[in-house]
Amino acid sequence: MTLTRRSALLAPALPLLLPQSAAAQTSFQEGKHYTRIQPAVPGTAGKVEVVEFFWYGCPACYAFETAIQAWAQRLPAWVAFRHQHVFFREQTRPHQRLWFTLQAMGVEHRFRGAIFAAMHAQRNPLDTPEAMIKLLQPAGLDVARFQSVWASFDPKAFSGARIAAANRQAAEQYKVSGVPALAVGGRYIFTVADAADRRQESPIGASALRLADQLLNSLRPT
Repeated sequence: MTLTRRSALLAPALPLLLPQSAAAQTSFQEGKHYTRIQPAVPGTAGKVEVVEFFWYGCPACYAFETAIQAWAQRLPAWVAFRHQHVFFREQTRPHQRLWFTLQAMGVEHRFRGAIFAAMHAQRNPLDTPEAMIKLLQPAGLDVARFQSVWASFDPKAFSGARIAAANRQAAEQYKVSGVPALAVGGRYIFTVADAADRRQESPIGASALRLADQLLNSLRPT
């Protein structure tokens, strides 16, 4: 199944409620809960890299956000963590461009929570730059700079090639099939739904973070 079709199915696939004790008994299996990336994708030199693939408009990504941010805060120095917005259908294009724009400005972390809340709590699609500015300007967005950087990421512009390259890498190298997904060390990838084995759990993403810890421990530098 193509990235577009699978992602459309997996993006909203939220684990539901399962007692913590039962969720903690998960025995993770390659090929079932996670997939080996072949060939491995090079990451940050001297670090074991974890990449969260997401879409601002994905309900599961919104539900996972608090847990993944708290988890990232406690990672050891030998782990490098980053987010990567993906494209898997036309609806996601302006959101991915928004992410690239804010990343280039160095301010994505400041507005990430507001963007998620607007799309999911307020039902604001944020599908135009005007809507994005209206939301983010009161929170301190430099509008003139935003407009300039946004324009540079036009698909026809030179910088727009960075978005296309990121999409190819996600599809061809990481083989992202749905979101939220975690790639660990450029060697393993799994979605939050896969890690939960389609079962119900609380909190959302708890199994995925346990699996990420397990895979990180297997890659710990000696």
